[in-house]
Amino acid sequence: MKRTAVLFTSILFLVITLPGPCFSQERTYRIEVLQITDLISFQMAYDGFLKELEKNGLVLGKNLSVKRTIIDFDIRNPTLWKKMKALVRIRSEASRIAGEKPDLALTMGTPVTRFAKDKIIDAGIPVVFTAVAFPVEAGSRSMTEAGPGFTGSTSFMELDEAVRIVRLAFPKMRRVGIVHSGGNGIAAHLEEARDEGSTHGFTFLTREADMEDPIAPYLKDLSEKGAEAFAVPPDPYYIINNYDAADDLGSFTKSARVPVISLVVVRFPGAVLYVGTDFSYVGSLSGTQAVKILKNGVKPESLPILRQQNLTVLVDTKLARAYGLKFTPEFLRTARSIEQ
Repeated sequence: MKRTAVLFTSILFLVITLPGPCFSQERTYRIEVLQITDLISFQMAYDGFLKELEKNGLVLGKNLSVKRTIIDFDIRNPTLWKKMKALVRIRSEASRIAGEKPDLALTMGTPVTRFAKDKIIDAGIPVVFTAVAFPVEAGSRSMTEAGPGFTGSTSFMELDEAVRIVRLAFPKMRRVGIVHSGGNGIAAHLEEARDEGSTHGFTFLTREADMEDPIAPYLKDLSEKGAEAFAVPPDPYYIINNYDAADDLGSFTKSARVPVISLVVVRFPGAVLYVGTDFSYVGSLSGTQAVKILKNGVKPESLPILRQQNLTVLVDTKLARAYGLKFTPEFLRTARSIEQ
């Protein structure tokens, strides 16, 4: 009897201590997120990323741990010294992440992706980027292929399609005003917009502003030159301080009863029409890539860079009615109605 009891105790001990499906714990995946500045567009992309992971069974606080680092940077006054400090911090954080050995790193925006990815990839950590307008500027081989160890999603949009939709909404409009900064990326984008605009019968009237300049004087000048509407481009001039300049634009145009066309899908007062990339969706695209890498062991370089194929089109119907605007049934079939 004693021998039987000892044997039973030994078997019970083995059953409890040996690994098996009944006693195994679910793995917790660790992700590091790195970005510079805290912008609405980045927050939208981050939220979209997490929601996509949750849809695929990776739930924050359950089987997913995320550490998010936001590097401060003064976009209004980007002096050479401040740029150098930001670059040092980006590289320092990249080294820290490499040492932490997370399962994946998410980089947000072009500068962080460009200057952090190599150190992280060299440590054997897959990198996924999001909210990058021009992937080549972030170190990708092309608009569709990133390179060894990384992939991501881009917020790039085809301007010809955006201009076509704007023309569909406003068939009689001829002159559109744009206030913009002097950045190289936006300058090239605006040149493309001018070319596409002329194809569709638009003339874009533009004024370049310094980051700290108030927008009102430029708006007045463009109004006097015949601007029938104003467009908000994907430009740092508006992004700083979470679209304060866009809010001021909305106040100006509301009193003048002139419509605002936003080429970024970030809601603000005064915009009648939004045509562009939805950053929440862009973030979710990066989420789909992260899921494949984490759960299926897919190599990031085998995944193409993703972007939103069909632009988001929103129209504020209440504001449009207040301005006396009427849209054709053809246009309304392409748009989703919203009321602020």
